[in-house]
Amino acid sequence: MNNKRLGLLAALLALAMVAASCGDDSDDASTDTETTDTTEATDGSDTTEAADGSDGSEEGSDDGGSASAAECESLDEVSLQMQWVAQSQFAGYYAAVDQGFYEDFCLDVTIVEGGVDIVPQQQLGSGAVDYAIAWVPKALVSRAEGIDIVNVAQVYQRSGTLQVSFADAGITSPGDFAGRKVGNWGFGNEFELLAGSRANGVEPGVDYELIQQNFDMTALISGEIDAAQAMIYNEYAQVLETVNEETGELYQPEDLTVIDWNDVGTAMLQDAVWASGERLADADYQDRTTRFIAGSIQGWAWCRDNAEACVDVVLDNGTTLGVSHQAWQLNEVNGLIWPSPGGAGVMDQALWDQTIEISVSEDVLTEAPDDSAFTTEYAEAAVVLLEEKGVDVIGADWVRSEVELLPGGE
Repeated sequence: MNNKRLGLLAALLALAMVAASCGDDSDDASTDTETTDTTEATDGSDTTEAADGSDGSEEGSDDGGSASAAECESLDEVSLQMQWVAQSQFAGYYAAVDQGFYEDFCLDVTIVEGGVDIVPQQQLGSGAVDYAIAWVPKALVSRAEGIDIVNVAQVYQRSGTLQVSFADAGITSPGDFAGRKVGNWGFGNEFELLAGSRANGVEPGVDYELIQQNFDMTALISGEIDAAQAMIYNEYAQVLETVNEETGELYQPEDLTVIDWNDVGTAMLQDAVWASGERLADADYQDRTTRFIAGSIQGWAWCRDNAEACVDVVLDNGTTLGVSHQAWQLNEVNGLIWPSPGGAGVMDQALWDQTIEISVSEDVLTEAPDDSAFTTEYAEAAVVLLEEKGVDVIGADWVRSEVELLPGGE
């Protein structure tokens, strides 16, 4: 182990060992402390302005058990593979870089953007990156194919996938798909829809027509399909950014009906941090994993409490989407993360079990993965570190903001 951080790393490893002794699959991380996130600005001030206008400060908040960048002789280089290009879906990671949270944990993090031909978990498996963000079902398919990866932090606690239709279509539940044209993206994005419709007695390809849909809402708006797949933080907003030709105004939420797979009971876990299973046998990598998760969660907590500033960080990283769209996206992504009753990043066993059950029933997986497919060890250790810093890792008091979408998301 690098002697330059021996004391810090030993402390972190000790915390990880304490968390491990409680069991890798435990979802009962400490929930006793619910505090307001306080972050140190890069200019040295000790408070940042919260989204609700408050200063976000809290008495007694300090650096706790983490070292500041000034206390690190050098930073460990770490790379993170994204699923797509810069947008608020990944805001917490960009914020952790921008606000110096990773540096506080002696890390120099490089964010690698995704693309059409990039599969994050394959990048991780090949050794091209140190960590990757990927949806759970897709990553588990890669794992079943022999890529040794482990879910070490379940950042999104809820699914963001919807099925959207116009209110006058009368589609209010999956049972209403009968006789309709129902869009989906395919590529592993359809399983919540398929399981949800079957649970309501309608069979895809028999009772309704399954239509390959582009990653936009054009087919719904033009009337080519009756219900469209959408992420609550992206495609759903695209409809609300579109002018209704009949009224001359933007479409409104009341013009639409939404099926939320979280409500139906077929939601599957999505964005998670994956690590190399092989490298987790190494103590240094274990230590970096805990610190990386801690810095990432602190970034997400900062974005929760400083939404407007967080959107600016995303915009500064070259996103092609407009300001109002990014603000909407961050607001809805925060809703997928907060509250995190067991602590941000800590797996909810019931949601994992539901994801696996649907994956097997829909033939995504031929069998359930073994118990090493995920661990709460590092997320729980990261939660301890952040609680010592006074960071609210639960977010029980977070509420959605009102975001005004502009035409085209500008």
